[in-house]
Order: sequence, then C-alpha cells, then structure tokens
Amino acid sequence: MTRVVLAEDGVLLREGLAGVLQRFEFTVVAAVGDAAALVDAVAAENPDLVITDIRMPPRFTDEGLRAALALRAADPGRAVVVLSQYVQAEYAARLLDSGDGRRVGYLLKDRVVDIADFVGALRTVVGGGTVIDPDVVRRLLAHRRDPVAELSAREYEVLALVAEGHSNAAIARRLTVTEAAVGKHVGNILAKLGLPPDDDTNRRVLAVLAYLRSNPEP
Repeated sequence: MTRVVLAEDGVLLREGLAGVLQRFEFTVVAAVGDAAALVDAVAAENPDLVITDIRMPPRFTDEGLRAALALRAADPGRAVVVLSQYVQAEYAARLLDSGDGRRVGYLLKDRVVDIADFVGALRTVVGGGTVIDPDVVRRLLAHRRDPVAELSAREYEVLALVAEGHSNAAIARRLTVTEAAVGKHVGNILAKLGLPPDDDTNRRVLAVLAYLRSNPEP
C-alpha cells in the first residue's frame, strides 16, 4: 500500500479524493486543509506520496506549491503531485526544477474526473517518473525558444509527447511510426539539447527541464 498525505482545503473534494485513493491501494495516512498542516503531517508520517492543492489558506495563492517545494528541498526524492484549477506553466517549471525533476507531477483538477488516468499518473510519480498536464505542455509549446528551436518539426512533436509522460512505444503508436524511429528521434533530441550520455541520469527528464526553462511564461 502506498502511504499518502493529502492536502486540499475543500472538504468535499478532499473526502472524495481520499475515497478514490483508498479504492486503488493507496492509504491516506493524513488528510489536511492547509499548507502548515501539510508540512506537519509529512514530518509525522513520512509518506510515500504527497498530493496537494496549489492554492491553500490563508491567502489562497501558492501556499501549497511553496510547501511542496520546501518538502522537495528537504528531501529531493520526495514524491509530490500538485493539483491546480488553472494552467500555470511557471508553477510547473518551479516544481520540475526541484530535486532532479523526478518523482513530481503537475495535474489540473479537471483530470481527476478520469480516475484511471489520475491513478496512473500517481503511480508513475511514485515509481520515479514525472507527469505534466498536457495543457501545461501545450502552453509552453506556444512560446518555443532556443534550444528547442533547433529541433525538427517531428522531433519537436516527439519532445512534446515525452513531456506528457509517454513512453517510446506509446509515442510510436500515437504517431503511427516504429518504436525504433521514435528512439532515433529521442536520441537526436538529447544530442541537440547537449545532454550527456550518462546512464545514471534520467535524460528524458532533463530534456523536459531544458524545454521548460527555454519557454518561460510571457
């Protein structure tokens, strides 16, 4: 069972999320309504996963995000998924810049209604992956700047799908090409972004980080 600390100020949504998680082999060890309580609960429970809203009491701005960043600063490997009502690419970039960019997720609350996708995203993050909401990726794609400007149209399309968390096999199915062709595109992307061939480094995550850094909010 994956142990979860959940932070959401809306009582109905908090209880609904807790119920969904329990159905899919997640154990909610604490469910809180503000950022301070979130930090305290994580210290007390040391959960496998933190799920938090971005806007929390008392100011309802970015309290949840700042708490998530503080938790990641204290433990860069802490698995954290933040939920947002709106697309905030800057927030996603700040979260991905924490630690090494792994074990983090940024999802829109609207996605929670698709339970299978939501649970799959949580499991991806717990397993060491990175999940970015496709709408955030599209927002960033609209403001392309170097170094990703050097990519071909197909490489750019592949990088967008990598940023959404798709595997090479899934990208191949999406684009109706072979998995080998996708692997070649990914290799070209990594080379053009100047990422070193280090087996101990998650270069796909670094590619997404390079892309996000080159596409700040206008």
